[in-house]
Amino acid sequence: MTNKPIQRDEFIWEIPPTGRMRVPAIIYADAGLIGQMDDKVFEQAANVASLPGIVKAAYAMPDAHWGYGFPIGGVAAFDADADGVVSAGGVGFDISCGVRTLHTGLMLDDLEPLRERLADTLFQIIPAGLGSTGTLRLQEDAMDEMLANGAVWAVKQGYGHKQDLLCIEEAGHMAGADPDAVSAQAKRRQRDEMGTLGSGNHYLEVQEVVELFDREAASAFGLKQGDILVSIHCGSRGLGHQIGTEFLRQMAVTASQHGIQLSDRELACAPLRSEVGKRYLGAMRAGINCALANRQILTHLARRAFERVLPQAGLELLYDVSHNTCKLESHLIDGEERDVYIHRKGATRAFGPDHPALPETYRRVGQPVLIGGSMGTASYILCGTREGEERSFSSACHGAGRAMSRRAASKHWHGRKVVDDLAGQGILIRSASLRGVAEEAPGAYKDVSAVVDVSERAGLARKVARLRPLICIKG
Repeated sequence: MTNKPIQRDEFIWEIPPTGRMRVPAIIYADAGLIGQMDDKVFEQAANVASLPGIVKAAYAMPDAHWGYGFPIGGVAAFDADADGVVSAGGVGFDISCGVRTLHTGLMLDDLEPLRERLADTLFQIIPAGLGSTGTLRLQEDAMDEMLANGAVWAVKQGYGHKQDLLCIEEAGHMAGADPDAVSAQAKRRQRDEMGTLGSGNHYLEVQEVVELFDREAASAFGLKQGDILVSIHCGSRGLGHQIGTEFLRQMAVTASQHGIQLSDRELACAPLRSEVGKRYLGAMRAGINCALANRQILTHLARRAFERVLPQAGLELLYDVSHNTCKLESHLIDGEERDVYIHRKGATRAFGPDHPALPETYRRVGQPVLIGGSMGTASYILCGTREGEERSFSSACHGAGRAMSRRAASKHWHGRKVVDDLAGQGILIRSASLRGVAEEAPGAYKDVSAVVDVSERAGLARKVARLRPLICIKG
């Protein structure tokens, strides 16, 4: 039976513990966004709240929508000392899908005369689309080294420079990765896919900063009105999907052996200290490294494209942050610092000011939180808050959130018309698939500005800048 949330204040909705729920479920939304959420979101949030070892509450961000097991936009923390679990469905199939944003040092006047040429060059150089492959072929030893070392490996291979690593989550390398826990099939799927965008909602976008909200944070992030930026949204490609598929199956088979009763088979999980749990963590961390390396190679390719068209561009990294992970973090819980495993599925880490994990240049204002809009709509740069530590384990939204399935969108819109309509708005689309464009039509998503406004007003993150798209390379 679906649990209906009770409104606690303007932006907090709660499902009190009932049945097997161990903690409440908390949804951050206003009346408009809560009305757009499918009842399945509430059911899934309540199911997450029933998992062993969960701490405080199961959370759903303002962009939450139905997902596999966990809602997309779901956040939950588990304590290994209290028989806590790890769930592959709580990370998602696209492990470490995330956003990387780069400065260019350009303004609109620099870009405008060469915008068509830049769009074509980016589309020529950046492999995109379903099953897309790049020019890099990884043999077994190189694959394992990449899975162990992430963007650090990529930089050593010549894809970028060491300074990039200063502004990547985990400094570009997720510790504790275990390449041996990644199956041969997962590695085969990734062998030819490094440095590729893939399909779905992944993109490379050239954007203009059109509005600043927080001058201090904008200055710390090096942002000015009129700046041209580049954002890359992608993840671990076929490798991450294979890891998720295989471990969900293993977790479903072994759950009963650990006395775990699943409200939903899609919530398959394993105790963090079980053999399956430990192997999943090792494989999942390898998947994070794969995504970090992938975005680093794509950065190198984007730099090559700009060198051909606008060689004066710098493309220095602003930040890179993931939104499909499970990480061991220290959080203040009931007045006590505790180490817990934070699942963020379609939710962005958003550490507040003075957090030691942040680059020194950003520590005073908080972590950059990179929020991608739907194709043709605004994106945002936010920063983490101190309040977010208490309210959501330092987590915020990750995007607009789908309002319509891909299948429904493809019936509702025609890709060519979407491309033409966006061109009329001054947004150049380059895509390998018009069907993919239809599936990602702006109208298939919620209003990203509404999602971001609620995230700020609920204290999860603070608005810094709004960006408008100029060029979008889609799979």
